[in-house]
Amino acid sequence: MSDNLPTARQVAELRACIADWRAAGLSVGLVPTMGALHEGHFSLVRRCIESMDRTCVTLFVNPKQFGAGEDLDAYPRGEDADAVALAGLGAHLMFAPGTSEMYPPGSVTQVSVPGLGDWLEGEFRPGFFTGVATVVTKLLLQALPDAAFFGEKDYQQLCVVRRLAADLDIPVEIVGCPVIREADGLALSSRNAYLNADERASAPALHRALTDTAKAVRGGNHIAAATEAAHGTLVKAGFTKVDYIAVRDADSLAPVERYEGNARVLGAAWLGTTRLIDNLAV
Repeated sequence: MSDNLPTARQVAELRACIADWRAAGLSVGLVPTMGALHEGHFSLVRRCIESMDRTCVTLFVNPKQFGAGEDLDAYPRGEDADAVALAGLGAHLMFAPGTSEMYPPGSVTQVSVPGLGDWLEGEFRPGFFTGVATVVTKLLLQALPDAAFFGEKDYQQLCVVRRLAADLDIPVEIVGCPVIREADGLALSSRNAYLNADERASAPALHRALTDTAKAVRGGNHIAAATEAAHGTLVKAGFTKVDYIAVRDADSLAPVERYEGNARVLGAAWLGTTRLIDNLAV
């Protein structure tokens, strides 16, 4: 762990540090992560540093958003390297609690966002967004920052967080930040580390399929035909399973019958044992 980056392990430590910042009249930004940081995360940290006087980055691999058979144990971790990188960027605090700190014995309360949390990712990963909504609600209330920064790469998550913050009157601005991509279009993700060489070569096909879908829909093509064509493109590219390719309203994520603007195309597909997600504006 870097000596240059203060680290809080307990909520009381986090709140004490933020209280000192508040007393000094400083604005506070929060960047929630599960660690294994990459350039996508770093872009959020930079945005926060540019916008706020103080930046706190959280590292917590949340067990409540992993379902049975998912990759909790294998999920990449590297706190020491993450701390060094965050110190180099200029972050001011890392909050890295243990599971028992976030979910003390006897903790039973959960936060769910019906509708938004039930479609798409929620359909294929039951309970996932309840886990996300619960931990994000806790982090927002633990820190009570002026703003919290989330990547658009996890677009449905961003929509869920905006909804819960509004519904629960949490006084935090939720800031969405653009997807960061490799030169070939692949969205940066901690799970990209799971791809072997052949799978990595095939992976950019997901972005291309979504781009083609958006172009077709903008051009007046029927949405069902456009998404079916994208499905076929991914299978030909070597994807072993396509969970969904969908065009949805950009705010509510409700299904779109006909493109009339303000839409998003989202996709999730498997390369071997690795599940990739991506999205872009239509």
